[in-house]
Amino acid sequence: MFNLLLVAVGGGIGAGIRHLASMGALRLAGPNYPWGTMAINIIGSFAMGLFIATLARRGGSNELRLFVATGIFGGFTTFSAFSLDFATLWERGAALPAFGYALASVIGAIIALFLGLWLARSLP
Repeated sequence: MFNLLLVAVGGGIGAGIRHLASMGALRLAGPNYPWGTMAINIIGSFAMGLFIATLARRGGSNELRLFVATGIFGGFTTFSAFSLDFATLWERGAALPAFGYALASVIGAIIALFLGLWLARSLP
């Protein structure tokens, strides 16, 4: 039950941060392209790689992993919103931007995760 509470609290924090980041991106870039969701997925993947590699290197508790990785990062990253954004672009008839968005989001997130792993493993 305690682990569920850790994930729930972390998820709430991550979702709140995601909302603030999305609103900031909307104000900066406008509503015509889902820049906020894409940036959140890439940043969240980078942070996940950095955190997991650091946790593995320095040793960390399962509780910390649940709170941060499953909770905060799980609440912060937005692949369900990503799917909806893709569908919205597609349904607007913007097939090329939709596929560009999907490729940039997925490939960018994977690259960012590896960069996070590399950075965490390179630090003393």
